[in-house]
Amino acid sequence: MPYLERDGDVFVLHLGDRDADATDNRFHPDRLAAISALLDEVEAHDGPAALVTAATGKFWSNGLDTDWVFANLTELPGYLDSVHDLYVRMLTFPAATVAAVQGHAFGAGAMLALTHDFRVMRADRGFWCLPEVQLNMPFTVGMSALVRSRLPIQTAVEAITTGRRFGGSDAVAAGIVEHAVDGDTVLAAAVERAAALTGTRGKNLSTIKRGLHAPLIAALEIRTDASNFTLG
Repeated sequence: MPYLERDGDVFVLHLGDRDADATDNRFHPDRLAAISALLDEVEAHDGPAALVTAATGKFWSNGLDTDWVFANLTELPGYLDSVHDLYVRMLTFPAATVAAVQGHAFGAGAMLALTHDFRVMRADRGFWCLPEVQLNMPFTVGMSALVRSRLPIQTAVEAITTGRRFGGSDAVAAGIVEHAVDGDTVLAAAVERAAALTGTRGKNLSTIKRGLHAPLIAALEIRTDASNFTLG
């Protein structure tokens, strides 16, 4: 399950399991609940703080847990709403947030990276990708709004309609991430970026973010209608 570490005033939320690099960190409901509990812990901290979201191994996050989804199709609308709720929480988090994308970020995982204030990606390994068009999967209204809001429009068009895989340097050029770094320095670079912003932590920052992202948040808070969202 996900876990927290501290580097000074920077909280590092690891999406994967403490002793397993093989996980692809998909959004199983239990993982979503664990992430929410850890975010509660960070929010409860009194004093300067910032948040880095990290992982180890080949994957940052592969997004929706499709095995769970296909075994629980009647629960799909509520499941997608819980993913949207995580996106809203990250968009309005009362501390600076930096995604340290050391490996693949696909689908809903790639979208989670977009909900952070800033992104650092590994230059020499890993892809950011929205493969839904190739998998015959639709985007929810909220997910489409997230991609459209957080990316340059032509990057959003290419990402959504072609499923292109963006490596680190290409992701910087396309406006998906702000920095691409070599080797295993992704986490250190993300922590350094976050550490410079720990003094902004607080309710005012959350209010500012909510105003900044107001139309996107409204789209993400539309509850999923099962009749308008099917897989396959």
